[in-house]
Amino acid sequence: MSRYTGSVWKKSRRLGISLTGTGKELDKRPYAPGQHGPNQRKKQSEYGLQLQEKQKLRFTYGLNERQFRNLFDKAGKQKGIHGENFMILLESRLDNLVYRLGLARTRRQARQLVNHGHILVDGSRVDIPSYLVKPGQVIAVRERSQKLDIIKEAIEVNNFVPEYTTFDADKLEGTFTRLPERSELPAEINEALIVEFYSR
Repeated sequence: MSRYTGSVWKKSRRLGISLTGTGKELDKRPYAPGQHGPNQRKKQSEYGLQLQEKQKLRFTYGLNERQFRNLFDKAGKQKGIHGENFMILLESRLDNLVYRLGLARTRRQARQLVNHGHILVDGSRVDIPSYLVKPGQVIAVRERSQKLDIIKEAIEVNNFVPEYTTFDADKLEGTFTRLPERSELPAEINEALIVEFYSR
């Protein structure tokens, strides 16, 4: 299954979650798209709720179904709570951390920066967005890429870096200092429903 590249706003309203991270999509019309708009009163089945939760998380992180499922299975082999492990693995992806550090305005932009070889991990170029960063590793922008408009613009608007990272705006580098705790990850996701979905 390919990655979704359609209207992010429409998808945000369908899932009831801001996929751009700005919240603007839901400010205007906080109900699902379609001609009946706010009057849609369908009660969702249990399967429907589980599927919606999975899609919310998958589109938030911008993964295709195969990547999403592979990471889910990997999380199941770790000690601890399957759903929480999965959320932490998603958060540890290089493209996500480039976004979290404020080097890109969206995860889609962050993925492009990684794909095009603009990002270093511990001084070595890594162009695989799904690369799982380990605590202590340093993420930086290549010297020759530091003047890119996309990065400059992102840095100007970013004023929040999560507590599990540190960031030096002058050097354009940040450290993934520790794994995040569940309380620091998206509260609007109920990952237990996703575990149920794949356990059917």
